[in-house]
Amino acid sequence: QVQLVESGGGLVQAGGSLRLSCAASGRTSTIAGMGWFRQAPGKEREFVAAIRWSGALTYFADSVKGRFTISRDNAKNTVYLQMNSQKPEDTAVYYCAAGRYGSSWYTGNPREYDYWGQGTQVTVSS
Repeated sequence: QVQLVESGGGLVQAGGSLRLSCAASGRTSTIAGMGWFRQAPGKEREFVAAIRWSGALTYFADSVKGRFTISRDNAKNTVYLQMNSQKPEDTAVYYCAAGRYGSSWYTGNPREYDYWGQGTQVTVSS
């Protein structure tokens, strides 16, 4: 079992920055990749970014490429999503997720992820 605890959401004005954190605990040795997803009201859950748990291999959605950065702190078992140059369309509930070995987490398909955080609200004002 893996538990994910998110933090860092909140309100930010357009052009500003936020950093989300996702701390993993439990059987973290089973994690192959970590991802961030977001979902706005009435919208499908959207892939944002992903990182390989054991190495510096990252993936980004086109909508956030060049603005967002995903990183990992090995000592803290924590994955971060640094969100810069934020736009109102970034407003959503953001979820972190973990994919076990054997999952195709790198495709950005949420169905490939096995564990999910509770979600944290990010609101970007104009």
